[in-house]
Amino acid sequence: MTPERAVRSVEIRVVGLPAPQGSKRLIGHTKAGRGILVESSAKVKPWREAVKYAALEVFNPEAYPRECRINGAVDVEMVFTLPKPKSAPKTRRTWPDKKPDLSKLIRSTEDALTDAGVWEDDARVVRCLAAKVFPGEHADALGVPGAVIRIRESV
Repeated sequence: MTPERAVRSVEIRVVGLPAPQGSKRLIGHTKAGRGILVESSAKVKPWREAVKYAALEVFNPEAYPRECRINGAVDVEMVFTLPKPKSAPKTRRTWPDKKPDLSKLIRSTEDALTDAGVWEDDARVVRCLAAKVFPGEHADALGVPGAVIRIRESV
């Protein structure tokens, strides 16, 4: 009988305005003829930095060498808390069914987690459950804009 392997999981809480990974915009060419691309959204850089630093607090490089981090296939759960518009009803639950696009929020967050070294590549994600919510309207909603990210080794 082989001993069961412990499944590793981690929760990362990020405070900041979630921003979607938008399209890139061509602004010119280098002398070598390569295109110079810039991110079309100015909000994505602060969001990716917030995710990266929150992940580095959990995966402190001194405490968790790269070989101790989550490897292989992973399941990810992301709950993005967005600011509730002032025009939204205060007494009933509402849904953030406008921009930003959920799939682009996932993309920017996965890229930031890759930059932080949480995983080797976001291609390791085999299952993803994500939601956009307003503060106080979901069990995992933060009180301020941000995200709760749970990463778990797939079994």
